[in-house]
Amino acid sequence: MSFSELDKKFMQTALELAWQGRFSTSPNPRVGCVITRGEQIVGEGFHVRAGQPHAEVHALRQAGQLAQDATAYVTLEPCSHTGRTGPCAQALIDAHIKRVVVAMSDPNPLVKGNGLSMLQQSGIQVESGLYTRQARALNPGFLSRLERYRPYIRLKIAASLDSKTALSNGLSQWITGEAARNDVQTLRAESCAVLTGINTILADNPQLNVRRFSALRQPLRIILDSKLRITPAYQVIHDINSPTLIVTTITDTAKKAVFSPYPHVSILTVPANQDGQINLQELWPALAQRDIGLILVEAGSILNSALLAANAVDEIIYYQAPKILGATARNAIELPENPQALTDSEWQTVAVDVMDQDCRWLLRHQQSATWLTGIVG
Repeated sequence: MSFSELDKKFMQTALELAWQGRFSTSPNPRVGCVITRGEQIVGEGFHVRAGQPHAEVHALRQAGQLAQDATAYVTLEPCSHTGRTGPCAQALIDAHIKRVVVAMSDPNPLVKGNGLSMLQQSGIQVESGLYTRQARALNPGFLSRLERYRPYIRLKIAASLDSKTALSNGLSQWITGEAARNDVQTLRAESCAVLTGINTILADNPQLNVRRFSALRQPLRIILDSKLRITPAYQVIHDINSPTLIVTTITDTAKKAVFSPYPHVSILTVPANQDGQINLQELWPALAQRDIGLILVEAGSILNSALLAANAVDEIIYYQAPKILGATARNAIELPENPQALTDSEWQTVAVDVMDQDCRWLLRHQQSATWLTGIVG
């Protein structure tokens, strides 16, 4: 299908609008909409928050009567079902939109082509497939839980030049500078959840929340604690401003009852693997069923290595500081494999940025990159 330069310009604007919702739409997708008459934008909007009006509704309200016989550019297929809000496809129909250009179809089984079909059956000209890859890149978490039945996992590592995350005594504050630490706060705000292991909780007692700017919502904190060693003394438990999910293999109801006074804390029990640890293959679909799509992992070398060994990581965000900590310092990753030859990397460099004195390196696994483009999956 051929699209004009104006089509491309307006869809690009819709994509930019969608990106503005990256901190607040979870578990809903990030969606932008632009309504035009000729070369003029008469309405625009983006989805701000789950349960609130979708992008199309915001754009239609802004356009008013000018929406009649206009063209709507939407980054994701308009919904066709009634949830916490009404169907956007019907809203476009009721506004007498003449043409709708969509970047990609919605994999949600409640939509999945039904929205486009509703529009077409009402006599609206529908064209789909403009900037599909860019639209998919906006929503890796949303797409992953619906298409792959598992979250999209980002692994954050902050390390020295020699790939160390802490001194031998455990001291790690601060390897990276202020700009890198602020960027991590942004990553947390973009994520559905921040995941770590019990060893990090016991050693560092972190908050794992967004603190450096005002956030419309806090990400869920997920603690992998196979033996349920955590207690209410830790910040992730007694901090009521952020929800916490403890994942364990323990079925003892008495041990779980300790957390009943904390309504923001819930416990998910999953089977153990042969090593007695949490079975990650059982965990991922369980989290997807809870509408958890995009996860940021902030952990130590043990969990980092376990996730990489299980081929569970989609992206690595590696902050490298211009410091050398030495051979006795703690490694960022410790994998048992000892390859005898250099082979092609499974990782693709997506971007490299300088953040003051630190370097930020974004890598994506080749399988994840292929899936995200929409070539497979």
